[in-house]
Amino acid sequence: MGGLNLEVFKFGLYVMFPIGIMYYFGTNLDERFAVTNFWPKPENANKVPTDRDEIKAELERLRARRLYLREKRLEAEARAAAQQPQQQQADDN
Repeated sequence: MGGLNLEVFKFGLYVMFPIGIMYYFGTNLDERFAVTNFWPKPENANKVPTDRDEIKAELERLRARRLYLREKRLEAEARAAAQQPQQQQADDN
């Protein structure tokens, strides 16, 4: 069999392998695993309104955007509905 030297070697390997892995992945984390420009800068990030006037202004902005998108959607649906009978007439001929 292997003997005492083999058992000491295996024990050392079993103990040092996890320690080596932890040391390798645990040092220089900022340089090794950092992704540049991952987080947005504070001036580019959304700012939560806290003042009553800011909240009202934000709600008005969201309402205006929602109404604008609704108008665009209704116009597109109207155009599609107007084109559909024309396509059916062209298909019939």
